[in-house]
Amino acid sequence: MKIEEAARILVVDDEKDTTDLLTFQLESAGFVPKVTNIPQKALGLVREFRPDLILLDVMMPDLNGYQICHTLKADRELQSIPVIFLTARGEPEDRIKGLETGVDDYLGKPFDSRELILRIRAVLKRAVEAKNASSRQLEMGNLRADRDLHQVYVDDETMMLTLTEFKLLQLLMENPNQVLSRETLLARVWNYESDTETRTVDTHVRRLREKLGSCSGMIETVRGVGYRMVELSNSES
Repeated sequence: MKIEEAARILVVDDEKDTTDLLTFQLESAGFVPKVTNIPQKALGLVREFRPDLILLDVMMPDLNGYQICHTLKADRELQSIPVIFLTARGEPEDRIKGLETGVDDYLGKPFDSRELILRIRAVLKRAVEAKNASSRQLEMGNLRADRDLHQVYVDDETMMLTLTEFKLLQLLMENPNQVLSRETLLARVWNYESDTETRTVDTHVRRLREKLGSCSGMIETVRGVGYRMVELSNSES
């Protein structure tokens, strides 16, 4: 999502007057809102609507905002969606509790519509910047590669790779579970057109495995063809 695009905003608040007002304010600012007054429906709507941001009331019956936010942040598929709490509780301990659950911002009721829109835009901007930064990183299990820094980390420990080894690992990680032939690797990593140097690939894969330590098993040999990158199960890592 880009900042200038019409961001999808999910509003979860048990008070209909509040959601009606928020719908008007969000639509006027160019956003696409979806609302629910039933907190139990929130998680299902998150999966269905795929919002770019969630406005979440804190004090709701049966299922409060803290509980919903905690569930969201524990879900790897949903945890990156930014959340802004809306609440009449403005005590410092309430704000601290919200921040501890992973909420991105906190706005007290009653709120000024201009401040709300500015805060939404600020949070969306940070989310886009974070997404752009993470897109420069490749990650599989305990293995991470930073395209910009040409750094590789295993269990957060830096591994020293040559530029060629990094390019080889990057290509494999960019094509997870896909078998890449030696000829393909030669052409894309070494810019070789001939298939007479396939031993070069095998030598570099062997050295790469040695350096990856506990993640060495991620590079699988497909006999007679080439190699593929797979994520290890917990029992194998």
